[in-house]
Parts: sequence; C-alpha cells; structure tokens
Amino acid sequence: MVAALAMTAAAPVWAETPAPVAVSDTVVDTLSERLFPMLGALGRLPTVTFDTRARRIAACSDVPACVIEATIWTDQDRAMVVPSLSKKGTQPKSNADLSVAAGINQELDALNVVLRVYGLGLPGRYPKIDGPIFATDTPFFTDSVKVAIDTARAASDAPPATIAASVRLAVALLDANDATAATRFEPLDQRENAGARALAPRTDWKAFRYALLIVPGVGPEDVGTTLSPRSKLHALLAAQRYRQGLAPFILVSGSAVHPRGTRFVEAVEIRRALVERYGIPSDCVILEPYARHTTTNLRNATRRMVALGIPLDLPTLIVTDAEQSKYIESRTFTDRNRTELGYLPGTVGRRLSAYDLEFEPSRLSLRQDPRDPLDP
Repeated sequence: MVAALAMTAAAPVWAETPAPVAVSDTVVDTLSERLFPMLGALGRLPTVTFDTRARRIAACSDVPACVIEATIWTDQDRAMVVPSLSKKGTQPKSNADLSVAAGINQELDALNVVLRVYGLGLPGRYPKIDGPIFATDTPFFTDSVKVAIDTARAASDAPPATIAASVRLAVALLDANDATAATRFEPLDQRENAGARALAPRTDWKAFRYALLIVPGVGPEDVGTTLSPRSKLHALLAAQRYRQGLAPFILVSGSAVHPRGTRFVEAVEIRRALVERYGIPSDCVILEPYARHTTTNLRNATRRMVALGIPLDLPTLIVTDAEQSKYIESRTFTDRNRTELGYLPGTVGRRLSAYDLEFEPSRLSLRQDPRDPLDP
C-alpha cells in the first residue's frame, strides 16, 4: 500500500493530457496588425456564426488544399460580415475616407490573396517576388500548407470558420514561407528612426529648400550582393545633395525584394553606405524598409514624414538614377499608381537634373489600401 502511494505521488506532471495555453507571438501579432487591422478588430468581437463556411471547412477532412479553398471568403460569406457586426454594436476603426464595409472588404480581398498564393500556389500579382518557398508540385509544398493549418489551429481556439481563425491561417502561411518582412523593424520610429524623431521638432525648416531627400533602392538581382551598383549611385548622389545643405534628412526606402529570397534590405544597405562610406550622421538618415515597389517608395515616404513630424508643406527631392527618375515622371508610372494604390501619392514637380526630381507628397498616402497585402 505504501509503495502504491509512493508511485502515485511520483507520477510526472507530463503524464497529463496537455491543455492548450495561449502564448504571445510578436511576429504573428505584429504581422496581423499591419496587414489586417480591421479584421483583427472584428476577430476580437463575440464570435459570429458562419454555418455555411463551417460546413464547407468540416467537409474537407483535413485535406490541405480543400481546407484552404474552403477558407477563402466568398461573396456569400462577406454578405454576413457587416450586418452581423452592426448587431454587435461595435465597429472597428476604418480609414477616414473609407466606410467600414469598404475597409473590411479590402482586407478580405488581401486575405484571400494570401490564401490563394501561399496556400494553393496560385500566381500572385507580383510572381517575381512573391510565392511559396517550395515548388507547388512537390510534397514539400503540401506539407508546408498542412503544417501552417496545424500551427494556426494550435495557436488559436477560434472556430475554423471565423474571421479570427482565417486571419491566423493566412499569417501562418506567410510565416511558413518567411514572408514576414513587414514585422522586421517594428516599432520602426521608436527604434531605427528614434534619432530623426528627436531631431525633427528642433529643425529650422526655413533654412532648407527641401524637407528631405527621398532615395529609393534598386535590388541587385543576386542573393549574394548586398547593394546594387544603382543603389550605390543613389547613395553617392544623396550624400552630395545632403552636403550641399538641400535638406536636413535623407529618407532611404526599399525592402528585401529583388531578387526573390534575398536577405538584404535595400534601405538598410543604402543607409549603411551613407553612414559608413560618406559620414552622413545616422540620425539624419530615415529608414523606410517596407516598400516593395516604386509606388510605395513614395507613399511610405509621406507616411514616415507625418509620423516623424516632418512638414508636408515643403517639397521633397527624389534622388535616383536617370532611368528610375525618368520612369517616375512618366505617364506609365502615373497610371500604375492609380491602378495599384487607387490614388497618386503626390505631385511630381520640376526636374533639376537627370538625377533630381521635385516631389510634393500628398496626404492621400495615409490611406490604407492593401491591394498588395505584403506592402501595407
């Protein structure tokens, strides 16, 4: 009897069936907030029942492709979202110039893009820089999707048919494919741009012709090269303009984009060159490490200006190589902005040289419009 009691007392705690425990994941939380802020707010409301979605997902018997396809938000699914939200009496904050319904639908569009590209292997809008790590015709791709589904379910107890569960699945798919660049530098202005944030309120803006120099990056198209020849030229030109006293700050913009799979962030490498090669004070070089396209180089520059307290009533100067500068001035680029952003991020002004183009930022750039879900 004594021996039996001793054995009972010594039973290890891990013999119990483990219960799910909520743990905070900084990458997932930040990525969800940046990519799907309104859907995240919806997911925190009392659970909305989507019976048709629930039956569709349950019928898949955990076949990965079927689960992903069933999780995509159909027109019928969407028709239930806004009415159910209004019944709860709480609405997430939307853009100033967008209705709640429009904002939700934009994020659902973006969510569906992630599910289709990373869960089904369909080509995205930018196939050169987006897509799964593994070839979609291999078992590795199928397994990565299955693991992402398992990860999403393990991390959340939300029913699979809900908004919260589908956001978590989309983020798990991105995480499985290392497509998490949008989280890498957060909180950006409290860390990387803390020096500029402190300097901006003390700057005598009347002493400068331009509020800042905008320097977009250009990828090297080689995973082993840190900085392309064109980006090296951009750094030299920007250092020269800064030493001329044209602007108190240089903003460098560009993510880890070209080639696909590179670990080098264009903005980081240009800033490194400005500081280490040309002696530009690091506090005067503003990092914008998220833009994946020329359109968002300019859009995100305006966002950083507002966030750091840099006035928009002064023009900026875009400093880049002759080819990109000419492109920014072209009708093709204007049309691309309207198609991809839904607006013009600013007004292109006078050309000073083959490398220098004046630019007046627009507050329209503060709008959230996730047509490219990885470039929020």
